[in-house]
Amino acid sequence: MSLVHLLIAGLVIAASSSSPGSRLILREISDQKDKAVELNTTNFDSVLKDTPAKYAVVEFFAHWCPACRNYKPHYEKVARLFNGPDAIHPGIVLMTRVDCAMKTNTKLCDKFSVSHYPMLFWGPPTKFVSGSWEPKKDKSEILVIDDGRTAERLLNWINKQIGSSYGLDDQKFKNEHALSNLTDYNQISQAVYDVEEATAEAFDIILAHKAIKSSETSASFIRFIQLLAAHHLSRRCRKGAAEILVNYDDLCPSGNCSYEKSGGNDTLGNFPICGKDVPRGYYMFCRGSKNDTRGFSCGLWVLMHSLSVRIEDGESHFAFTTICDFVNNFFMCDECRLHFNDMCLSVKTPFKKARDFVLWVWSTHNKVNERLMKDEASLGTGDPKFPKIIWPPKELCPLCYLSSNQKSIEWDHEHVYKFLKNYYGPKLVSLYKEKSVSRSKEETVSATEDLTVATNALVVPIGAALAIAIASCAFGALACYWRTQQKNRKPRRR
Repeated sequence: MSLVHLLIAGLVIAASSSSPGSRLILREISDQKDKAVELNTTNFDSVLKDTPAKYAVVEFFAHWCPACRNYKPHYEKVARLFNGPDAIHPGIVLMTRVDCAMKTNTKLCDKFSVSHYPMLFWGPPTKFVSGSWEPKKDKSEILVIDDGRTAERLLNWINKQIGSSYGLDDQKFKNEHALSNLTDYNQISQAVYDVEEATAEAFDIILAHKAIKSSETSASFIRFIQLLAAHHLSRRCRKGAAEILVNYDDLCPSGNCSYEKSGGNDTLGNFPICGKDVPRGYYMFCRGSKNDTRGFSCGLWVLMHSLSVRIEDGESHFAFTTICDFVNNFFMCDECRLHFNDMCLSVKTPFKKARDFVLWVWSTHNKVNERLMKDEASLGTGDPKFPKIIWPPKELCPLCYLSSNQKSIEWDHEHVYKFLKNYYGPKLVSLYKEKSVSRSKEETVSATEDLTVATNALVVPIGAALAIAIASCAFGALACYWRTQQKNRKPRRR
């Protein structure tokens, strides 16, 4: 153990035997709702590996250190810009801290050669995962922040690193880093996070409105969750959907669901569909330049496109009816829901090919955009940085256009289909992995698995299996089998 940590251990013992008043002060400090994320030996790697932020700041401190306590308000001023659901500039920098006075963190602090408190490091989040830092180490992507003693100086240091001009007085939704160029292929990589965000937000809306109110809405919910368990592009969302399906009979007997979040696992609210860290409270690719634009609706469309390109021919009509029913039963914007339902009802012949469903989602999205373009133009309610457009623009797919003028567009549907399959399928996944800064072989395998399309082996409640089997034989048969296997493994409730 280093000399620094021997001194720390002694001071911790002294602090623990001090007066009740001093312990109260420390407790009040720790009980405040901080913006900086508290890391420790247990969660250090997982938090930094999973963050969508491009950069991370890690502060190593000691809770007994007066200088650290005095520095905390400065650090929090900067953290409020980047962390949490109310972040001014989300998804850019993750602000974290590690308490080296905790004995469980001693080895972690030693790995980064912490020599004084507070000590701040900067780097790509993945470089901290299973990483270390040494004073004489050459070409390290982890840097010591040597000029961050006040909030102003720390933010100036960060601005120099990333070429930004953020200020401590920035207000929410100024959004100077808005992704205004939708024709940039690389920007779609951030949509992976937004698909997770929209999935979790849709689930939370269902919980908040207690929207599963009948056998019809229960069956609609089950079919949609089944579709997510098979084809969601995020493994954590597929896993969460499968867990809900395994437990659905217990959570919603006869369709009567328990929604509240409690300490146990007996309510729907205790099964976060994309994991406990989602929703994060902000969007990246889908973030608007104003508070009330884009966000959830954009993320939901990307989710539908990404699902459409992952299904097989035999699932096409099942996926179509599942999405139509889900929007009709659970989308709370009444006018939007009715318009979408009309477009669903206009389909008279069942889909037999996945290609047809991909193109239907695309054409439906463009019809919605055409209608909203007119409404937003007359009312002035659109996003000035993200006006509604017909998709895809020529800049992204010139071959998709046979001809176009101000009144109409003649599409080459084969090229449109190929574009959509690539853009929302392999392109989305590959660009996401490229954005995840260079990783070890094991991490790369993990990242690939996280975005690999799942098989059709689904977990479905017994009560819903018959209806699903009728809708999709492949889904239903495998679902019943897996459900039986899972039920046999589950311990009986007492």
